[in-house]
Amino acid sequence: MPGTDARMTFADRLVAAWYAPRVTPLAALLWPASLLFRVAVAVRRALYRAGALRARRLPVPVVVVGNITVGGGGKTPLACALAAALAARGVRPAFVSRGYGGSATGVRAVAAGDDPAVVGDEPLILAATGHPVWIGRDRVAAARALLAAHPECDVVIADDGLQHYRLARDVEVVAVDGTRGFGNGLMLPAGPLREPVARLAAAAAVVRVFVDPRAQDVQAAGRETIAVLEPLPWRNVADPTRTMDPAAWRALDVHAVAGIANPARFFATVRAQGVAVTEHAFPDHHRFTAADLTFPGAAAILMTQKDAVKCARLADERCWYLPVRAVLDPALVALVEDKVRGSQTA
Repeated sequence: MPGTDARMTFADRLVAAWYAPRVTPLAALLWPASLLFRVAVAVRRALYRAGALRARRLPVPVVVVGNITVGGGGKTPLACALAAALAARGVRPAFVSRGYGGSATGVRAVAAGDDPAVVGDEPLILAATGHPVWIGRDRVAAARALLAAHPECDVVIADDGLQHYRLARDVEVVAVDGTRGFGNGLMLPAGPLREPVARLAAAAAVVRVFVDPRAQDVQAAGRETIAVLEPLPWRNVADPTRTMDPAAWRALDVHAVAGIANPARFFATVRAQGVAVTEHAFPDHHRFTAADLTFPGAAAILMTQKDAVKCARLADERCWYLPVRAVLDPALVALVEDKVRGSQTA
């Protein structure tokens, strides 16, 4: 559709302006609007801090994993890894999420196999961990319904929701794309920031997320640390019990699709495994159709796990996805655990 293509082109130009090495004419044109957005954000946060707008507290500790930029910074793998680490220490975590990209209204539980068009894509990745997941625009209502259904859970992890101040939180963990950072440092729409960089000072931890394992050489310092997204074995979208060595694709016609916030990060990961691919970038949370996966003669079609949950009903045997696992700094896990247990005994 020509209209869709035009919107995608503008979105591409906008993102390119956000992450350009210097302020572009497009960003400069949008700068007045970003000043208004900055004021609105500051006023809203001030109203919550003053108590004029009231945050609602849950009967269990809340850990918010989010970011201050538009799009992914690795927050969902980070949330999954934190849940696994806390569970290994005897904590019983559960997730709440907005369910962005889904059509569900109200609040509801999410289970593996649910329709991503209804519940969104990221909640299905959370559900794959085996921990309870509930979604809703109102994260307070979603969390209360979750705890009513699962009274055994003693900590709620909110995937995204850093700016959802109505949900009171005990710990804030902010994920930052280790490669792209904060772009041009401007607020929306002139830049990628939802909140000013100064907002990081209020978080319990700031985690820069990398895909390059060499990032483990980066020195962490207290509340500022790193996480590395470690690729796991490729799995078949139609039959996830099947795995594949990427070496089998190195001399073949292979295509890669990515409907995530930073497709270049996924494509770089594929190339690092020695696979030359034809790249196809789509907007974040893109709803794939059969036409998006029509590549005659392709030996394999590669995608992220986030895209795989939306392509399960479209995939044939050529479609493969790459799960990733966030490798965390033990100091981060200890920090979050200490705050969670401190909240439980307060």
